[in-house]
Amino acid sequence: MSFADKAKNAAEDLAGKAKEVVGKVTGDENLETEGKKDQGVSDLKQAGEKAKDAFKH
Repeated sequence: MSFADKAKNAAEDLAGKAKEVVGKVTGDENLETEGKKDQGVSDLKQAGEKAKDAFKH
């Protein structure tokens, strides 16, 4: 996994967490759900990158 991919995935995860928190604080369930979804997508991308790395070695 390249450093750029790791950074991008970490940024997506952080943005998702921020959306989730803001949604909880403001009572915006849609924003909270969107934040959780963004975190899930980031997790899947990270898992895919790790699998690619495992097959390279």
